[in-house]
Amino acid sequence: MEVQPYLFFAGNCEEALQFYQRSIGARITMIMRYSESPDALLTPVPDEWKDKIMHANVSVGHSQFMASDGQCDRIHPEFHGFSLSLKADSKTDAERLFKSLSSGGKINLSFQRTFWSSGFGMLTDRYGVGWMIMSEIGT
Repeated sequence: MEVQPYLFFAGNCEEALQFYQRSIGARITMIMRYSESPDALLTPVPDEWKDKIMHANVSVGHSQFMASDGQCDRIHPEFHGFSLSLKADSKTDAERLFKSLSSGGKINLSFQRTFWSSGFGMLTDRYGVGWMIMSEIGT
């Protein structure tokens, strides 16, 4: 059994995924646009949705999450009640990832040493997604 986050963006999924590629080295392993849907013949896709992302798989290290523009005609509230946790191989890497992801976002807890980590910080990125970035003690 496996739990994988699925993030819905209000029409800016592709922009967010490009940001994650640059910021944390995310790799898009699969992407399907609404115009590529096998059901497009049965349910016409509005022109403004055709290039939007219907589904994407994204790998970060040994983890994966999925993403979509969702229903682009609805305004989605900001993400609440969870954060994605990203564990880096070293304090230096964790701090670099923290700075990159926080660009254009909001720092909720500055990157610092804690009793459980040599470097830990919390932020909300420019797309409203919460992140906790950390390294192991002593790394």
